[in-house]
Amino acid sequence: MPAEGFTIKNRLRNLLRSPSAKQKKSGRGNLTSKVTLEKVLGITTSGNSGLTCHPRSGLVAYPAGCVVVLLNPRKNRQHHIINTSRKAVTALSFSPEGKYLVTGESGHLPAVRLWDVAERREVAALQGHKYGVSCVAFSPNGKYVVSVGNQYDKMVNVWAWKKDFVVAVNKVSSKVTGVSFSEDSSYFVTVGIRHVKFWYLDHCKASKASAPVPLLGRSGLLGELRNNFFCDVACGRGSKYDSTFCITSSGLLCEFNSKRMLDKWVDLRTSLAQSLSLSEDMIFCGCADGTVRAFRLADLQFVCTLPRPHPLGTDVAAVTEASHLCSTRTDARYPAAIALTYDPISHWLSCVYNDHSLYVWDVKDVSRVGKLHSALFHAACVWDLEVFPDVPAEMAAGLSSGAFLTCSADNTIRLWRMEDRPETPNVLSSELLNVIYIDGSTAALLDPESSVTNVSADKSGDGQTSESGTGIRTICVSPDGKHLASGDRSGMLRVHDLSRMEEILKVEAHDGEILCLDYSNPETGLNLLATASRDRLIHVLDAKDDYSLVQTLDEHSSSITAARFAANENKVRMISCGADKSIHFHTAHKTDRGTEFRRSHHTVRKTALYDMSVDPTCNYAAVGCQDRCIRIFNIGSGKQKKLFKGSLSEDGSLLRVQIDPSGQYVATSCSDKSISVFDFYTGECVATMFGHSDIVTAMKFTNDCRHLISVSGDSCIFVWRLAPELTMSMRQRLCQLRQNPNTRATKTSGLRREVYSAPTLSGLSSDSDREHEGEDGAESTDPDDNASTASSDGSHGEEDSGDSDEAQDWGLNKHGVVDQVIPDTARRPRRRWSHRMGSLKIKSMLDLRQLETFAHKNNPPHDRQTQRPSSSSLQELLQLDESSQRHQPRSQADMLSSHPSKGIMGHDGAATFPEDNEDNTSLRGSDSTVKEHYCRMQRRGPCSESQDSNSPDSGCVLEYEGTESSLDQVFEDSADVDFLSQDSSDEDGGEEEEEEEEEVRKKAEVTSIDEALRTVAFTADHRKEDFLKQNFEMLAESGSTAEQSRIPRLSMSSRFRARGCNNSASIKQCPVSKVQPMMDDNHSGNGEDKSSDRIEGPDSLFTCAL
Repeated sequence: MPAEGFTIKNRLRNLLRSPSAKQKKSGRGNLTSKVTLEKVLGITTSGNSGLTCHPRSGLVAYPAGCVVVLLNPRKNRQHHIINTSRKAVTALSFSPEGKYLVTGESGHLPAVRLWDVAERREVAALQGHKYGVSCVAFSPNGKYVVSVGNQYDKMVNVWAWKKDFVVAVNKVSSKVTGVSFSEDSSYFVTVGIRHVKFWYLDHCKASKASAPVPLLGRSGLLGELRNNFFCDVACGRGSKYDSTFCITSSGLLCEFNSKRMLDKWVDLRTSLAQSLSLSEDMIFCGCADGTVRAFRLADLQFVCTLPRPHPLGTDVAAVTEASHLCSTRTDARYPAAIALTYDPISHWLSCVYNDHSLYVWDVKDVSRVGKLHSALFHAACVWDLEVFPDVPAEMAAGLSSGAFLTCSADNTIRLWRMEDRPETPNVLSSELLNVIYIDGSTAALLDPESSVTNVSADKSGDGQTSESGTGIRTICVSPDGKHLASGDRSGMLRVHDLSRMEEILKVEAHDGEILCLDYSNPETGLNLLATASRDRLIHVLDAKDDYSLVQTLDEHSSSITAARFAANENKVRMISCGADKSIHFHTAHKTDRGTEFRRSHHTVRKTALYDMSVDPTCNYAAVGCQDRCIRIFNIGSGKQKKLFKGSLSEDGSLLRVQIDPSGQYVATSCSDKSISVFDFYTGECVATMFGHSDIVTAMKFTNDCRHLISVSGDSCIFVWRLAPELTMSMRQRLCQLRQNPNTRATKTSGLRREVYSAPTLSGLSSDSDREHEGEDGAESTDPDDNASTASSDGSHGEEDSGDSDEAQDWGLNKHGVVDQVIPDTARRPRRRWSHRMGSLKIKSMLDLRQLETFAHKNNPPHDRQTQRPSSSSLQELLQLDESSQRHQPRSQADMLSSHPSKGIMGHDGAATFPEDNEDNTSLRGSDSTVKEHYCRMQRRGPCSESQDSNSPDSGCVLEYEGTESSLDQVFEDSADVDFLSQDSSDEDGGEEEEEEEEEVRKKAEVTSIDEALRTVAFTADHRKEDFLKQNFEMLAESGSTAEQSRIPRLSMSSRFRARGCNNSASIKQCPVSKVQPMMDDNHSGNGEDKSSDRIEGPDSLFTCAL
């Protein structure tokens, strides 16, 4: 492309750019100036092309996501160059005089960018690749820049970068991993898989053509080494200016002469090698197992081996002296050196290892090599972040309030500190305080993207690779700073004592990865830990009682993304949201069995909810949504108060939200890798920042309100320094909260508001919604979100589904009418959590057993009034059924003939449960249904073997093993079965009743539906009963440790689903409607004494959970 044409095109583009676009860009520039990247804890170098050294000042440059870190090793100071394109930096190189830095990036249509090092600004962007740049290099004369594309691009471009013009271009046939210019700038060499090629520029310099000319290349003569993988290359200097040195992955150091012929080579005596670097008279080769070997440049004679770095899995806090690096363990493993760069001025050799650690060695005297600088970072995705609470020094467990913790997919939890102290706690890192290794395997500590890592894992004999590691998904520190809870991706919950750094609890809590952990405030009198998982369950544990299980909530129908505790209005509340687009508000209640949470409000939105944060006053919860909006909910009423955009981008979704300690600002992270800070009360965007090359997985404000810390999937931790005006605003707000906790922030009239208002739907609210809202004024909801908020007290006798008629809502919003809305049950949206249910219809014995999913052997019937009406134990239902039969002794035919329309359906379409003396006709009707089916089974006689093999035992086993077995399928299947008509009951009722009476007199008393089914189904074959006793006795008698050992892996979630409830009233949490008891009138009197007893025996095992 001609330089003149390219320049004219750029000028025309600038002239045609609208003033509004320029103003918008300048406005965003002001937002980015409100924050400054202060420190980067991470490195993403994957090869020697991602590490370079300033030729004069000794600054070490390496990529960290979309940021280039310029490190001063002696002072441990960082400067940063942020790639504005938000594409990861993959390669970099300094110009010969050190004034400019060239970088290559990944992604679609990447650019080769040149930066002014002193001003840290972009001076040129060269577009010539399509799929990523793997190598870049400056020519020694500074005129040219060569860039090589990755294995998908394969383009080799030579740029006259000052003219923004491609001088020569060609294409390679294999992956290229290294490039180096000759000292006289006449040629450069590329190496890769079975590839060593010399590219000559003499004809390019002489050409006067306006278009790029073909780049002339000649392959090196490899001889017997033609099938090797050449990892890195360096052209000779000084007396060896005409030589070229290469290194192979098999551990060979090769020298090519001026005729491109392989002149000599030397064995490095290592299994793997990947990088090399040249000094005036030495060649340094980076090898596997932490080995760096030095050879003489003149004749390739071995000189020495540099000291190794820290062993994998070392105790960082214990390495207080340099001598501690010399490990005496014979089985110690070390990370491989994947990148080397040499500083000719200071004689420093910088090494990057594949566990994402950086060492700077002083090699001025190779006989006495000293460590100048070192840093250890995460080797994989950083999943979560937690700031250490501001507690007194005597309770801080040796940590200060400026410390924070991170967890990663490398199976480690790392403790960092913010402030720079002159004294260092260890010699390995000035920022890293300690490392908690969750798994004993060292494979997860290595970068899985490194080729050296993959090969070494195969040859080391360690059967586990880094890809098989689970990884720590979330962490949470207790408010007193004593305990650290962590959850991994396999559902394992661990608790560590931070004072001793010891694990005090390890329990398999969930069947899926744990997505959220949260401690309650001990000042409320409750010291609880909530764990939320992808298995849609929430476990509440008592931290005071050795983390014993208090309750399990299973109201969500999909992954639970956040669960938070809040204490307001003298009540302890828990709010949870998930991918099922719903938010559940729970309130803690004291019962005879202890603390239990009952749902008070339920809100459903039309978008997935990804994260939630509670403000310091515990009055509001900010929820980040898939539609890039922040929704503010009142925790007391469960109603939406505000809605504003949580990202300036038009793409992506909000992944994380975090409110600062004062409640003045809320930070959000979007899937476009950007971070934004908004005013919590006005919705104005006050700051934006970007620099991560992957999604931001967590953010936290520091306790002093001076910094914002972000972590990402690119394994990097960014520490952002906030503008002084933001810090002052938060500190003033904190002072107001200390004086008056209910004080609201002062609103500025000139601030832009992105708040949308919509009428509040009051028709679906119960008395619990009519709480005082204080000074909040009119509530606002999303006009596009027609799902309403439903509220129900946990002690009431019905459950609201949280849905409303969307057509009515749209009509009200359109005409601006605020009126009471009465839901239309006929037009209620059919979601998974709002199925309409009529009278239960039984299709088979399997369905009967599937209905008994909520029986609990430890729940006495007198606690029924404290339970949530969506589920109840089988004993209580039996007792209620018996009392109803005593009050209304009517025949079965009369029950079916009278009130044919009455059942268990409520007026709003949700299944309701009658009180002891109310609406007993529906209950009796269900009894008739069971009796009719029972009698038909008696007429049918014993089943054949083929029928027995398919039902009921095999079906029940499948129901238990399913992770999401629900009553929804039973109700859908039963829809095909017609109700028993009055005619059928009149024809068969009398004869079958007489037969049944005779059958009952001959047999023992039957007090439960399971025993009735066992009487029918298992009389002819007792072997099935023995089989069930043998295989499922552990579920019926969970206290037996011998039986628990039969199943090697049974988490808390599995046990909950197996029993249908947990040990402390989890039966109240099932979102499905109640199951009516179905008993025979002839057995009602006899079953009265046994209804309160625990149901035992193998048949009670069919009460499988959802």
